[in-house]
Amino acid sequence: MEATACTKTEALAPCSSVVDGNFEEVPRETVIQFKPPLYRQRYQFVKNLVEQHEPKKVADLGCGDTSLLRLLKVNPCIELLVGVDINEDKLRWRGDTLAPFLGDFLKPRDLNLTITLYHGSVVERDSRLLGFDLITCIELIEHLDSGDLARFPEVVFGYLSPSMIVISTPNSEFNPLFPSVTFRDSDHKFEWTRMEFQTWALYVANRYDYSVEFTGVGEPPAGAENVGYCTQIGIFRKNGGKAMESCVSEQYDQHVYKAVFTTSYPSLQQERFFKLVLVNEVSQQVESLRVSHLPRQKKQDGEWGDKPKDSKAPCPCFGPVFTEVEKAKIENSPKPFCVGDKFFVPLQRLLAYPKLNRLCANEEMMRSVIADSIPLSSDGSAVVSDLRDYFDEQF
Repeated sequence: MEATACTKTEALAPCSSVVDGNFEEVPRETVIQFKPPLYRQRYQFVKNLVEQHEPKKVADLGCGDTSLLRLLKVNPCIELLVGVDINEDKLRWRGDTLAPFLGDFLKPRDLNLTITLYHGSVVERDSRLLGFDLITCIELIEHLDSGDLARFPEVVFGYLSPSMIVISTPNSEFNPLFPSVTFRDSDHKFEWTRMEFQTWALYVANRYDYSVEFTGVGEPPAGAENVGYCTQIGIFRKNGGKAMESCVSEQYDQHVYKAVFTTSYPSLQQERFFKLVLVNEVSQQVESLRVSHLPRQKKQDGEWGDKPKDSKAPCPCFGPVFTEVEKAKIENSPKPFCVGDKFFVPLQRLLAYPKLNRLCANEEMMRSVIADSIPLSSDGSAVVSDLRDYFDEQF
């Protein structure tokens, strides 16, 4: 198993060992802990990279329990997220944790998102992983035997050829700081020093036309800085910056992976969800304006009489905060008005509000989407609602 991950702070603790059935204390063994845990630092590193470069298509090879995928799926730039692992049971067991929740339907993403889990080996070629912006291999290569390690660059760098590849692997120079550690996991086939990893990475980068930079996570304790990061990381970027085109002709399609889970998230690119969100936003904004307008109308109608100046009129308590530019745009737009007991809000007024402006490009688009769900004026230029409703009469 991998060494425990919790702070840079080291704690001196005796380490017990068993000799002929008796416990003896081995003094001065150092237990290194990391905060956040080391696996979280690795995943956060990838998440930060995604936020910086905004890839649309991301694949995690050796995705394991899908923890990294679950962290990345909330990133708004990603439209396709793929996990590949050799353990089919684990993929099936963890797949449901990647499905959309109720909140994802109530507040759809801007862009479509599809997540797929494949059962297969990372040294097999599957054309469905062509054309990706980012491929991650987090604590993967040390699990490969010599034959698979030799095939790994041919498949990932040569065949898949994404724009960026991130590879992390244990730094064996750090291991002496852990008590009784040879390999951090019994399934590791090797663990490299920094020189060994960099030599391999530079050779692969040069062969497949990538550049590479080295970094890591898990800083060593004070006094042991010379051993480097606990986890070493290589960031490979395709020279020229473009991934291989994903349009592969039919005869070259290779689908060797088995899809064990797939799900799609609701988004504003899907007509039914876009309409749902737009109608809801328009209704909320119209109601907010109606409630704000009501005290002025009541005062004009003399319904308030001589109420004290400090009496409070109904008003929305937690409205949005606008910038000065947004305020000016709203103020310069056509104002709501009343005709009899009807309250009219011009569509141009609604489009001045940032949320609705982001959803709709113009008045015609808004009108066409909401026309069969929200009452409009005879010329279709304004939303119409009753000036007063049952709840107003109760106060």
